Amino acid sequence: MIPKIRRGSRTHGLLVYLYGPGTRDEHTDAHLVGSWDGFAPDPGRDTSRDADPKITLARLAAALDLRVKQAGTKAPAEHVWHCSVRTDPGDRHLTDAEWNTVARRLVQATGLAPEGDPDGCRWVAVRHADDHIHILATMVRGDLRRPRMNYDFKKAQAECRRIEEQMGLRRLKPGDGTAAKAPTSAERFKAERTGRPETPRESLREAVRQALAGAATEQEFFTRLREAGLRVKLRHAPSGDALGYNVALPGDRNRDREPIWFAGSTLAPDLSLPKIRRRLADGPTDDKQPPTIDRPDWSLPARGRRTATAIVEQAVAVLDQDDNEAAGQLVGFGELLDAVAQTSPAATRAELRDAAQAFERATRSHVRAERADTRALRSSARGIIHAGSALGRGEDGGTTAMLLSTLVLAALAAARWHSARGHAQQAEASRRTAQHLRTVYHQAAATPLQALRDHGRALPESQRHTYESTIRAALSEIGPTAGTETNTDALAATLAHTEEAGHDPKALLQEAVDLRELDTADDVNDVLVWRLRRLALLPAHPGDTTRRPQARTGQPELKPAPNRAGARTRPLTTPRPAAADSRNRPPHR
Repeated sequence: MIPKIRRGSRTHGLLVYLYGPGTRDEHTDAHLVGSWDGFAPDPGRDTSRDADPKITLARLAAALDLRVKQAGTKAPAEHVWHCSVRTDPGDRHLTDAEWNTVARRLVQATGLAPEGDPDGCRWVAVRHADDHIHILATMVRGDLRRPRMNYDFKKAQAECRRIEEQMGLRRLKPGDGTAAKAPTSAERFKAERTGRPETPRESLREAVRQALAGAATEQEFFTRLREAGLRVKLRHAPSGDALGYNVALPGDRNRDREPIWFAGSTLAPDLSLPKIRRRLADGPTDDKQPPTIDRPDWSLPARGRRTATAIVEQAVAVLDQDDNEAAGQLVGFGELLDAVAQTSPAATRAELRDAAQAFERATRSHVRAERADTRALRSSARGIIHAGSALGRGEDGGTTAMLLSTLVLAALAAARWHSARGHAQQAEASRRTAQHLRTVYHQAAATPLQALRDHGRALPESQRHTYESTIRAALSEIGPTAGTETNTDALAATLAHTEEAGHDPKALLQEAVDLRELDTADDVNDVLVWRLRRLALLPAHPGDTTRRPQARTGQPELKPAPNRAGARTRPLTTPRPAAADSRNRPPHR
C-alpha cells in the first residue's frame, strides 16, 4: 500500500478532477467512501430529485472550505492536503468500508483528525477505481488553528505498513528517505503517449550514473554527459565557480517548446554536484591507473575484468567485517556494475542494466563511511570503461563469467550488510541485483564451463579420482554435502590445468576455499573454478590451457584481503598496465 502526499490551494479544482473522467477516462463510478462526519454530500451518489452533480460538488467544496474562509489570512496558502493511497496490483480489492477504515486511520495518524477530537480537520475520501482512493483534507481545524503536520509522509508510510499487516495485504519494505524521487503520473503518461520505454527522469538518472562510473575529474564527467547526447547546463556563482548542473534529453520539451531540465539533485540524492565532487575526490586519478592482472594473449576487456574480479574479492572482505566503512564500497560496486553494463555484449546488456538499476537503491542509506577508500573499485570501473566493449565469447566471455560470479557474492554480501542495519529496501534491492546477475552469469558461463567439463571427463581415470579426492578433502570443512550435489568435472579439469602450470593443486584449492565464504554460492564448484583460474592466471576460456603463465617475479602486488577467519590470502600479481588502445574509447550510451 503506497501513499503519495501533495499540497495544493484549490479544493474545488481537485474535486472536479476526482469526480471527472480522468486524463484518459480511467475514472469510473467516483463516490465517497468516507468523510469527516459521515454525512458529507456526495456528487457521485446524490439520488435526490433534480439533483445536479455540479451543484452537489460545489456544496461539498464549500463545506470543506468553511473553516478556511473563517480563518481568513491565518489559513495556510496551500490549505489542501491530498493523499492518494494505492494497493499493490496483486492485492485483493478492498470494499468501500475497508477503504473508509484506511482513510480514517491515515488522517488520524498524520494528525489531521485525531480520534476523539471534535475540532479535527474536515476531509473526504473519494474512490474512482478498484485499487486506490484519494483523501482530500483542508488544513484548518475547528478552533481555526493549523494542524501539526510534521513528518506526515513518514507517519502515513508507517500506518500503511500496519494496515497491510492487519488486512492481509502485501507488505512493502519501509523506506528511509534516501530513495530517488519516483516519476510523477504526468511524466509516466507522457512517456506512454510519446512511446518512450521509460520516463525522461529515469533515462537521465541512468545516463548520469553511467557518465560518473570511473570518471577521474569533473570535466571528464561533463564531457561524458555531452558525448552521451544529453543537454547539459551549468549553474555558476558570481565568482564563476560551478554550483550545480541541469540535464535534459534531446527532444523532451514542454508546451512552450523549451527543454525540460532536471537538476542532478532531483534525479537522485547522490547525484548533486557537491556529492559528485566528494566522490571524485576519492579517486581515481589519471596518474594512478589500477593494477592489471596480465598475460600478453589477453584482450584489454579481459584484463580489465580480471583486475576487477580481484578488487571485488578484496572489497567484499570489507563488507564481511560488518562496519560502516562498507557504505563506501557499495558506491564503488554500483559504479563497477554501471561500467560492466555499458561494455557488455548486446545479449546480456539489458539484464546487466537491470542489475545496475536495482543496485542503485542499495548504494544509498543514512550510514556514512568516514574512512572508506573506494579508489580501487572506481579505478577498476574506469579500466573497464576505457578497455571498451567485451565480446561474449572466448577469453572476454570467460572473464565476464569470472567477474559475474564474484559480483553475485558481492550483491549477497551487500544484502546481509543492509539487513543487519534494518535497511529493508536496500537489502531487497541487493537481492534483486543478485538475481539479475545470476541470470547473466549462467548465460556467460555456459560455454567455458561446458568446455571445462569436457576436459574433466577426458582425464585419465586415475588422475580424475585423485582430483576428486582432493576436492572432497578441501570441501569437507564447509559441510558434509558440499561439492557432492553438482558436477565436479570442471573443477577437476581446472586442478589439472593448475598442475600443468606448475602449481600445487591441493594447496591452491585450499587457498581458493579460504579466500572467503562459500555459503551463499549456488554452486560451490563453479565459484572455485573461477577463483583457481584467477589465482593461477589460467585462461578463463579453456580453448588453450597448455600455455604456462608468465613468471611472477619483479612485479608489484595487490595487498591481500583478510578472509572471515582472519587469514591472509596469497597476493595477486599486478604487472604494469598495457598501453591503451586508441580504438577502445568510452562507449556512448
